[in-house]
Amino acid sequence: MTPLLFLLLHLTLTLTCAAHVLLRAHRQPESRVAWLLMLVAFPYLGVLAYLLFGTTQIGRRRAERLSAVARGLPRPETAPGWPTNAALPPDQDAPLFRLGTSISGYPAVGGNRAELMADSNAAIARIVADIDAAQYSVHLLFYIWLDDGNGRRVADALRRAAARGVSCRALVDDLGSHAFIRSAQWPALVAAGVQVLRALPVGNPLLRALRGRIDLRNHRKIVVIDNRLSYSGSQNCADPAFLPKAKYGPWVDLFVRFEGPVVRQNQHLFATDWMGNDGDDLTALLVEPLPQIQNGQDGFVAQVIATGPTDRRAAMPELFESLIFAARHELVITTPYYVPVPALQAALCAAANRGVSATLILPARNDDFAVAATSRSHYRALLEAGVRIYEFSPGLLHTKSITVDGHLSLIGSANMDRRSFDLNYENNILLLDAAITAALRERQEQYLASSRRITLDEVAAWSAPRQLWQNALAIVGPIL
Repeated sequence: MTPLLFLLLHLTLTLTCAAHVLLRAHRQPESRVAWLLMLVAFPYLGVLAYLLFGTTQIGRRRAERLSAVARGLPRPETAPGWPTNAALPPDQDAPLFRLGTSISGYPAVGGNRAELMADSNAAIARIVADIDAAQYSVHLLFYIWLDDGNGRRVADALRRAAARGVSCRALVDDLGSHAFIRSAQWPALVAAGVQVLRALPVGNPLLRALRGRIDLRNHRKIVVIDNRLSYSGSQNCADPAFLPKAKYGPWVDLFVRFEGPVVRQNQHLFATDWMGNDGDDLTALLVEPLPQIQNGQDGFVAQVIATGPTDRRAAMPELFESLIFAARHELVITTPYYVPVPALQAALCAAANRGVSATLILPARNDDFAVAATSRSHYRALLEAGVRIYEFSPGLLHTKSITVDGHLSLIGSANMDRRSFDLNYENNILLLDAAITAALRERQEQYLASSRRITLDEVAAWSAPRQLWQNALAIVGPIL
C-alpha cells in the first residue's frame, strides 16, 4: 500500500470515529475532547482504542435481555407484608431518596437494621456462618472472587449448604473473577450442586468487541441469604492481602449486614442480574411474604440504588453531587479512585466554600498510576476551597463511603471515577440512621488516624514535571 493510501485510510478512519464521537448522545463535552485528542495524537492506535473502548454498549441482545427481565420481575414493594406504615425520610432528606427512586425504582423504606463488620476477615467469617445457617437459599454476586483463603472458605460453605439441600447460586464477573473461574473451585462448586454463572462473559475478545465494549463489567457485591438478610459494601470475595496486587495490600474494605425490607430490594437486584445472564427464574422468591417487622416502626429508612451502562446516564454522579449539596455541617468521603466529572469537583469545592467541614480520604498508593495522578491533579482546587485531603498509608483504602451530618450514609461498590459513572454495574445503599452513621464515622476516623494530611503548601511545591504529568493524564481522565 502506498503512503498516499495509508494517509487516506488514516483520515477516513479518524474522521469517521471523530464524527461518531461528536454525534453520540449523552457524552460529556470533556469526554468528546479527550477522545478527539486520542484520535489525532495516536494514528491508527487511537482509532483502535475508540473501537474497543469508545462506546458503552454491552451488545443489543444482552441489553434487551436485561431490560426484559427488569420489566417482567415483580417489584419488591408489591410483595405481601411490604410495610405501608414504616417511617419515611423527613422532608429535608426526602428529595435524596426521591432521586434514588428515580434512578433504579426502589422506594425508600423503613424497618431496616444493619451491622457494620469489623474488617474483611470478620465479614467473610460472618457470611460463612450465615451460609452454614441457611435454610433454603444463598445468593452471591461478586466482581472479584479469588481462589485464596477467604475465597475458599466461602466456596466450602456453599458446597456444604448445597449438600444439605439449600439452593445456592453464585454469579461472578467473567473478567474480574477470571482466575477463579479457571481454578479447581469452579467445577467443584458445580459438582456439589451450586448453580454458577459468569456475568457479561467475554468469550473471544476480538469477536466480543464487535458486539459491545469488552470492559463494561458487573462491579456489584451482593450476598442474600434466605430472603431475610443481605450484605453490601466494597468488599470482594478475597483475602485482604489481595494476592494479584499484593504490593498495594492489604485492601481495606467495608461490608454491612442488613435485615429488613431493603434485603428484598437487594434480592430483586440479584435476580435481575442472575436472570439477565440466563439464570433460572427467581420470581417465586420475590413474591414471598416479607419477614415480620414490628409494626413497621422498628429500624431505619434505607434504599438500594443500582446503576449501570444500560440504566439512566449520569445517575451515579447525580447521586454523589446531591449528597454533597445536602451537607450542612459535615461531609466525609472515602474512595479509592477519584476521577470526578467537573460538576462533582465543583460540588465538593462548593461544600467547603459554604462552611461545611469537608474531608476526602484517598489511598496514598494506588494500584492504578493514571488514576492516582489524575486524582492529584484536582488537589489544589480542593485545598484552596478548604476541603481537607488525607492519604491513607497502610494498604489500599478500597472503602467507598459517604457520611453526611451524622445521620445520612451511602455505602456500596461505586467509586468516584468514570468507570463507576459510565461503565460498571454498581450497587449502593442509601440509609438514614444516626447509629449506623456513627459506626461508619468511627470507621472513617480509624482511617484518618492512619492517614497523612495533604497541605496546600505541599501541593504548591510539587515540581513542574510532576504537575505536567498529572495534568496531562487529567486531560484523558474522561476515558480512564
